[in-house]
Amino acid sequence: MTPNNACMYCSKDQRLTDVLMEICELDASILYLFKEQTYPGRCVVAYKKEHKDEIFELTEAERNSFMNDVARVAKAVKTAFNAGKINYGAYGDKMPHIHFHLVPKQEDKPKWGSTFDMQPDEKVFLTPEGYTDVIEKIKAHL
Repeated sequence: MTPNNACMYCSKDQRLTDVLMEICELDASILYLFKEQTYPGRCVVAYKKEHKDEIFELTEAERNSFMNDVARVAKAVKTAFNAGKINYGAYGDKMPHIHFHLVPKQEDKPKWGSTFDMQPDEKVFLTPEGYTDVIEKIKAHL
């Protein structure tokens, strides 16, 4: 990876480990579990080969590989958590590195029918065992 030391995805420093847990590497990305779990199974798929800010900066092959990873993870998370819908967040203005938030939503849970809360007021954090269970559920469906 061509690093950008200002980027938490490139430097993999405490900024990253404070909010994310690495699940595994995929073809073009690294899959992370978002530690705040208001939406059980919420994760991030981050491009791994080099620092890129915009999806159009990727070659067609790189973009296809990355989007295949996003689709693969979305299907796994939807299945693992019986989600009614997966929301996709790809903002990048605060963290310019190509990454997608994949947020499983349920009809009877917070923010159904609207945009998910990036930082909800009432945060949900799990025990170490709880994180392990969520990670294993996702891995079982990849």
